[in-house]
Amino acid sequence: MAEGSARLGVVEHGAVAARDGRIVYAGLESELPPTLAQGAETVDCEGRWITPGLIDCHTHLVHAGNRANEFEMRLAGATYEEVARAGGGIVSSVKSLRAASEDELVTQSLPR
Repeated sequence: MAEGSARLGVVEHGAVAARDGRIVYAGLESELPPTLAQGAETVDCEGRWITPGLIDCHTHLVHAGNRANEFEMRLAGATYEEVARAGGGIVSSVKSLRAASEDELVTQSLPR
């Protein structure tokens, strides 16, 4: 679970609470307010990925470089146009991919 501008990664022992079809809490299970936990249905999502709806979650295994900084910009409210003006975006990705050798792409992609 990515929480605002927090570091990217997985939140172990995370919890999501919904009421009337809306997410009302997302964070650590240990910090879930008791009023939300009381009488709640529990769904075991161990080994699964929880993400808000209407998000294009596709990815490309083989790509050059790292676009985490662009993701952080978006989390901070930057538009795609602002990311592009800062040198990021799809044009940057294509340039990086074209500049990388096959060996570099394999080396970067295997850990993914």
